[in-house]
Amino acid sequence: MNSADQFEAIVCEHYEPLFRFAMSLTRAESDAWDLTQQTFQVWATKGHQLGDISKVKAWLFTTLHREFLKARRKHGRFSQCHLEEVAEELPAFSVEAAEQADCREVLRALARLDGIYQAAVALFYLDDCSYKDIALILDVPLGTVKSRIARGIVQLREILSDGPHDLSLHRQDISSFAAGDVSSENALIASAVALQ
Repeated sequence: MNSADQFEAIVCEHYEPLFRFAMSLTRAESDAWDLTQQTFQVWATKGHQLGDISKVKAWLFTTLHREFLKARRKHGRFSQCHLEEVAEELPAFSVEAAEQADCREVLRALARLDGIYQAAVALFYLDDCSYKDIALILDVPLGTVKSRIARGIVQLREILSDGPHDLSLHRQDISSFAAGDVSSENALIASAVALQ
């Protein structure tokens, strides 16, 4: 397989999970697209340095996370625009947005997690990464990953239920939300309504 075919295969295999992870970090679709593209641009220029191609997933997620942190630091140094200045640039409400409201609610809840827990929870639930992979991606010890996920789940449950109720969130429920699975969304919503 030549390098162009290999690059295309890597993009095809990892683009969607990387985008979901970027979306959970940036909370904005356009920023998530940009961050994902930036990650593959870095892969195109530096990917040849990776000695073991089986570690490409961890390398890509690590790179995306580092690019996100770099962009966030840079963003903090520049002033923000006021809503009135960019009101005409905002997208109009669409039916598609209403259909994805439940999924977006979970993603918004994920976005409200403390930053220290957010990346670990997103990688675990949205991208089905193992604890070991998350530890490599975030460059933290395995025990730290486990505690961040556990504490993040407690916080996510409280955010989704607007209080200390137990929604019994499972990896497949949140993954289904990210994939837009309506039956799982409805099941989770029903359980949330029953608890209130």
